Amino acid sequence: MCRHLIAALLVVLATGCDNNPWERDAAASNTIYSSAIENSPRHLDPTASYWSNDTTFTYQIYEPPYGYHLLKRPFQLVPKSAREVVKPHYVDKDGKPLPDDAAPEQIAESIYDVPIKPGILYQPHPAFAKDEQGRYRYHAMKPGEIGGRASPLEFKYQGTRELVAEDYVYALKRHATTRVTTPIFSTFAEYVVGLKEYGDRIKKEDAALRKGLDPASLDKPFLDFRQWPLAGASAPEKHLLRIRIKGKYPQWSYWMQMTFTAPVPWEADAFYAQPGMAAAGLSLDRWPVGTGPFMLTEFLQDRRHVMVRNPNYRGEPYPCEGMPGDKEAGLLVDCGKPTPFVDSIVITVEREALPQKAKFRQGYYDLEVYERTDTGPTYIVEAQDSEEVARDYKEKGFRLEKGSDVNSYFIAFNMLDPVIGNGATPDQDARNRKLRQALSIAIDWEEYSKVFPKKAGDTAMSPLPPGIFGSREGTPEGVNPITHVWKDGRAVRRPLSEAKKLLAEAGYPNGRDEKTGKPLVLNYDVYFPATPERKPEIDWVVRQFAKLDIQLEVRATDNNQFQDKVRKGKYQVFWLGWNADYPDAENFLFLLWGPAGKTKYDGENTSNYASAEYDRLFVRMKTLDDGPEKQKLIDDMITLARTDAPWTMGFFPYTSAATQRWVHNTKPAVLVRDTGRYMRLDLADRTASLAAWNRPVWWPLVLLVAGVATLVAVARRQLALRERLNARGEVLPQAQQG
Repeated sequence: MCRHLIAALLVVLATGCDNNPWERDAAASNTIYSSAIENSPRHLDPTASYWSNDTTFTYQIYEPPYGYHLLKRPFQLVPKSAREVVKPHYVDKDGKPLPDDAAPEQIAESIYDVPIKPGILYQPHPAFAKDEQGRYRYHAMKPGEIGGRASPLEFKYQGTRELVAEDYVYALKRHATTRVTTPIFSTFAEYVVGLKEYGDRIKKEDAALRKGLDPASLDKPFLDFRQWPLAGASAPEKHLLRIRIKGKYPQWSYWMQMTFTAPVPWEADAFYAQPGMAAAGLSLDRWPVGTGPFMLTEFLQDRRHVMVRNPNYRGEPYPCEGMPGDKEAGLLVDCGKPTPFVDSIVITVEREALPQKAKFRQGYYDLEVYERTDTGPTYIVEAQDSEEVARDYKEKGFRLEKGSDVNSYFIAFNMLDPVIGNGATPDQDARNRKLRQALSIAIDWEEYSKVFPKKAGDTAMSPLPPGIFGSREGTPEGVNPITHVWKDGRAVRRPLSEAKKLLAEAGYPNGRDEKTGKPLVLNYDVYFPATPERKPEIDWVVRQFAKLDIQLEVRATDNNQFQDKVRKGKYQVFWLGWNADYPDAENFLFLLWGPAGKTKYDGENTSNYASAEYDRLFVRMKTLDDGPEKQKLIDDMITLARTDAPWTMGFFPYTSAATQRWVHNTKPAVLVRDTGRYMRLDLADRTASLAAWNRPVWWPLVLLVAGVATLVAVARRQLALRERLNARGEVLPQAQQG
């Protein structure tokens, strides 16, 4: 019996020694394994989606007309679902054609005629399923008919149809919806002819549809945008999309590579609008419908998400051109081959950094965090600090190329707040401005990069990172005079004494209100919880304010709660990051444009900064092609932003994506988000590496089994001894034992 017990124990313990978090055959499967940080995507509806955790999925599933070339730099637009990247033609106020070099003030409209590729099919979905008579099988479901279904895949019948230009028209109209959050509607309404008025009409139409219904009901009648034409978007032909833009707006081509302009089939809206769908978690926000290389098949909130190859995808070819060095780096090996190369992508939501990094080091994550370009610096610093670690990382072949990108992080202020933002009187406004300037000096971003080298970057002097036209970073002309001076060939932060002087002039000498004597207490909102990995950064920010004797109340939440809070305007100081949508100054400077205010207009101006002069310059700047006139306007806008200090400007992080050596065709950049179809796995290398890196350590098991065997032997001897005792406690001879 003892031998059987030990054998069973060996089997159980041996099974438990495997640290593989995936299925046993995962290494050999053609699947990318990676993670998302802290949260599931908030919105997968392309009208609503505008967060980095969303784009991991949306850019693999949806296809806007354009995309970016995977390899070429500067970034180059290429056709995706469109046949070509088109140039607009211009007309004046009478509709008469204008030459390409017409002055912006002469141009009444820019008209984009975008040809769409024929033959593109949507992914399989029950919204398209029809019966033998050609009727939609699932467009007239009755309450309760959904049953226990929680995924579109659970419907028996699936269907598809061809992508047509009307799907893009429908998508643009949806930005006027009242049903979901629309972060870009205010921006699009400024440019797309008639969209602003269209929004007013949709509000009325929606109110009429919902008249007499419970406002709190999750079920809402289908809002069919096909009924109401939009002047600025039409489909003159089945595969021709026409978009009319007010005036001259060169950046519109960049918008057409974002999922805000991805096609949305009306059938999906109609399907998800049926009774009971919302309650079952069935919506476009959770279950997208696209034409891209992948489709979502699993959505476990804050746990795991799976995308698999779209069987209807046409297999766009891998690029054959790149930059110098790309061929030598093996980035052109797959020239002309149909994509995607992998069958599925599994994204696990990680709440903490330690298990996330451990899985990458062990090889279980192919990319530590999907689509992030800031994970590599951690490993670079660790390798610099330890020869043993450097040797280990080199032997494992981690890809940690370091570079720069077009993104930023900063601490900013809510300008709607009466303490830190706009003042009620000119005098109070000036005082609050000095408070923000004082804090901008005190928050030492150079120190941040030294304290947190794994998240380091170059201190920002403006919202514009290097590589964007208009940026003067790294030059004497580019220094922010509010926070720095140029000295000995570099920018040097102004001394803390200057910040304290500004603080006193703001009415808070030594951090106390000069009228009441009460200490100044500010609220600090961050969009990540105070985990052990994040808490040191939060504490660092608290210390920066403490330099001026200002108390900071930290309010750390997850991103979803943070987004809800800023829309309500109940915040003062906040941390934020920004990844460029397109490589133009407008995409950064619009973050301070008044009509894009977060609280009032649900835009991306989270600081709610509003300056009539800044807005005037911005409207002019965005119509211009790169050149001296545009540079002058950018300089003037940045001067205003520095003086008013709605941001502390923050820093531009160094970039490096942590990737395993067996993942091919990666060239990390925050602008190129549809990378899933390009990546290829060397499965033999991955399988062998995981086996080598994660060999079981047997000696603790041997010691444990030996210890158990010893205990069992001792127990057997004690049992035998008890059996030999008589009732008086005497040991009986063997012959007298029963």
